Amino acid sequence: MSNPQALRYSKEHEWLSAVEDGIATIGITEHAANALGDIVYVQLPEVGDTVTAGESCGELESTKSVSDLYAPVTGEVVEANQDVVDDPALVNTAPFEGGWLFKVRLAGEPDDLLTADEYTAFTAG
Repeated sequence: MSNPQALRYSKEHEWLSAVEDGIATIGITEHAANALGDIVYVQLPEVGDTVTAGESCGELESTKSVSDLYAPVTGEVVEANQDVVDDPALVNTAPFEGGWLFKVRLAGEPDDLLTADEYTAFTAG
């Protein structure tokens, strides 16, 4: 399992893309997708919602369990990925590509996020 170097990671297993024009893309990591098992339902925050770093903002349901989705940053949701709502398996098959979850206009600089190497060490521990 490899974690893309360009992304930043939370200890709750979300990833955050590089910020472009104040907007970042958020998803869950391959590690989280594998731990959850086959994802069958995705509930995302809606466009216009404000999410707060470290707080629950959605839900992922798998054949094994239901897990909260945590916001790795604070900001306003500007886009939700309807493709994963329609086909939740995308989160398992392409967590870093088509399985992204939502985009946020950041309210400030993200902090407490890990580099790919730090996240790999965190999940190995």
